[in-house]
Amino acid sequence: MIIGIGIDLCRITRIEEIIDRFGDSFLERVFSKEERDYADQFNFKLRAAAYAKRWAAKEACAKALGTGFGKHVSFQDIVVLRNQAGAPSLKLTGGALAVLKEKTQNNAQAKAFLSLTDDPPFAMAQVILENI
Repeated sequence: MIIGIGIDLCRITRIEEIIDRFGDSFLERVFSKEERDYADQFNFKLRAAAYAKRWAAKEACAKALGTGFGKHVSFQDIVVLRNQAGAPSLKLTGGALAVLKEKTQNNAQAKAFLSLTDDPPFAMAQVILENI
């Protein structure tokens, strides 16, 4: 059963501008060390696209959870990782994980499906949360 679906579109240049303006303070507040290590291996344009996709994924996941960001879920609670094949995946911790557990039925396990894409000037993410 589907728990939630979220989608987000992000303008890559918006993330470039935020990085230019706030630098590491923004990156450290929003992205995990793993996410920063991944994105920082690229040149500036590809780096901004990598961050924009991860921003969109966090937003899409918060929408799928039905919470947005704030009191219960923070940016750091949602981490975008890559599996051995390079496909993106989500790791939920803290408030995001607590909300997901509340939404699962009969103590079922939950699975998160994540799709990322970019076609400058935009990056997009879709998240589907499902009881399994």
